[in-house]
Amino acid sequence: MSDHILVIHRWRDRHALYEDYIDHDVHRVTYVSTDLGMRSVPERAAAVRVVPATDDLAEVMEAVTELSGAFGAPDRVVALNEGDLDTAAAVREQLGCAGQDPGQLARFRDKLVMVETVTGAGVATPEFADAPDEEAVLAFTARHGWPVIVKPRRGTASRGVVRLDSEDDLPLLRHLPAEPRLVQRFCDDAVFHVDGLWTGDRLGPWRASRYLNTCVDFTQGEALGSVEIDDAVLLAELEKFTAAAAGAMSGDPWVFHLEVFAGTAPGGGHRFTFLEAGYRVGGAEIPFVWREVHGIDLMRAAADVQLGRRPDLPVPEEWRTGGWLLVPTPVPAPCRVTAWDLPEPSVPDEGPYAVVVPPVGTVIPRIGGYEHVGARFRFQGASSGEVEKTIVSTAARFRLECAPQVTAGTGGPREACAW
Repeated sequence: MSDHILVIHRWRDRHALYEDYIDHDVHRVTYVSTDLGMRSVPERAAAVRVVPATDDLAEVMEAVTELSGAFGAPDRVVALNEGDLDTAAAVREQLGCAGQDPGQLARFRDKLVMVETVTGAGVATPEFADAPDEEAVLAFTARHGWPVIVKPRRGTASRGVVRLDSEDDLPLLRHLPAEPRLVQRFCDDAVFHVDGLWTGDRLGPWRASRYLNTCVDFTQGEALGSVEIDDAVLLAELEKFTAAAAGAMSGDPWVFHLEVFAGTAPGGGHRFTFLEAGYRVGGAEIPFVWREVHGIDLMRAAADVQLGRRPDLPVPEEWRTGGWLLVPTPVPAPCRVTAWDLPEPSVPDEGPYAVVVPPVGTVIPRIGGYEHVGARFRFQGASSGEVEKTIVSTAARFRLECAPQVTAGTGGPREACAW
């Protein structure tokens, strides 16, 4: 491997521990980072270039050209945030670096290609079709009925996802930016997320969790929680589905964040339906819960894959149960935190083990994803029921006040809505 490794980075918090994955004394490790991300760039970085946004290929390539001039073209490019996967693939292609190029990435980023891939392998998905215009949506509903979900073929954190209940809702699409979209039949089953490692021929360590509320609800101002599942029968059935989906997506090792509809089958038992998958560690508090509760760094495995190494993660003999909670800002970002409060629970020790709330006076930026939100909480316990109870209690007790960073007419501070 060359002694120049390029990292594309945007997290402010320590989602990824780069110095644990790459020896910064042996390799010259350079970073292209946003300004917000500079807080967590290792001090031993050989060089850093700051760009306004790491998903802006032109800005990133300008920075990469400067770094390549000083250190030579990188042999490997590492990008662990989903929003940077496309940029990293394009950089590899332009520089001739080893690793995943845009064509190899397509099935993980283009949701139409994704569902075509898993359906072709026999994995159940909701009925779907390309949705280039309203006529395509109408043609789809003529075959499959209403309601439907229309969403960007490339997108993260439920950006641009719209539910249409009838033809009267079609005008909702006209207010969205022009981009390729996918239409799917609406499924009202519960949504689970499954996170872990596919070794290339089997599942490595993995955990399944149930969302409390939905990611779409979060974009509309509701709190979003997640609790890991401890139902042994359900997990045994879900393991088979997860292995089939992960193997359909790739015969090579990869770290996955899989979202699955889970319902009751007509003859009893569970029915699983593929929603989508991300070629990366799950967002929100997932990397922290895995490290802090389970003692496993999924980010290390994701970095190993991009560095051309074969990932090897331990599987605990006994799993504890983790969970997390995100609270959105009570007014649209950018906004300034003016006050927050989390009263002590009525039951001792019934609370989060980690609390991340911006200090009073902090301006929360308008940035997509789940890092820059109103508040983040992490939980652990002996059972799913115990953790879920604590998550719900925390959401009910927490209050956040923010003032909008825009001119008059938007109203003053208000409290965040809880469940």
